[in-house]
Amino acid sequence: MTAQTATPAGEPILLREVADGVATLTLNRPSARNALSMELMTLLTEELEDIGQDRSIRVVVLAGSGPAFCAGHDLKEIRANPGREIYQALFQQCSKLMLTITRLPQPVIAKVHGIATAAGCQLVATCDLAIAADTTRFATPGVNIGLFCSTPMVALTRAVGRKHAMEMLLTGDMIGSGDAVMFGLINQTVPEAELDATVQQLAAQIASKSPLTLAIGKEAFYQQIDMPLEQAYAYASDVMASNMLARDAEEGIDAFLGKRHPVWEGR
Repeated sequence: MTAQTATPAGEPILLREVADGVATLTLNRPSARNALSMELMTLLTEELEDIGQDRSIRVVVLAGSGPAFCAGHDLKEIRANPGREIYQALFQQCSKLMLTITRLPQPVIAKVHGIATAAGCQLVATCDLAIAADTTRFATPGVNIGLFCSTPMVALTRAVGRKHAMEMLLTGDMIGSGDAVMFGLINQTVPEAELDATVQQLAAQIASKSPLTLAIGKEAFYQQIDMPLEQAYAYASDVMASNMLARDAEEGIDAFLGKRHPVWEGR
């Protein structure tokens, strides 16, 4: 599926490319710094739901076209459509998008450049992994315009320590990619010229694993992370016992013992 709604230049506002088990979804509103309009969020959610049903896709890369990754919500659209019901629908759609990323069976990698602010920063924090160009800047600047970044806060506080998260939320200041690594918002930062190759290499490495194992592991990661310690161990033990019964686990262990490459069946 490829989104057909067009930019002013006549191009789709969301691009999809699939190669070697990796689906790349590119936000394509460059003149608006890839701001998340209601339409773009809806299309992105639908594309992700479609990918979640495609067993041939093992990894998703989320990127942005033009000078920025994503500048957050489309403020012009918001001011042009006032009203509590409209606002609630907008932020509910945003929450649905973020939950879809988290619940997707495939790992999602954010490929970040330029800026990632407000809901754009939320996207980065929500993705399972994030690689950024060394020139990238991040912020949750809603406080500067009288609109606290409450929904971005949900993802931010699950990726970043409390003190760093509160500083970002209360000041609205930009942070560089080095601080973003230190805070835990992204995994690593690389020279901008190396961003594509670095993300491609990481995606290929993950795509080489059993898709069943990736799906089991991603779901278990998010399920256990907020559980009390004893409950988390009980849950993880049950998941691991079930995982051991999978054909891919048998194949992986046999391949390791036989010093050969495994052949995954996804079951």
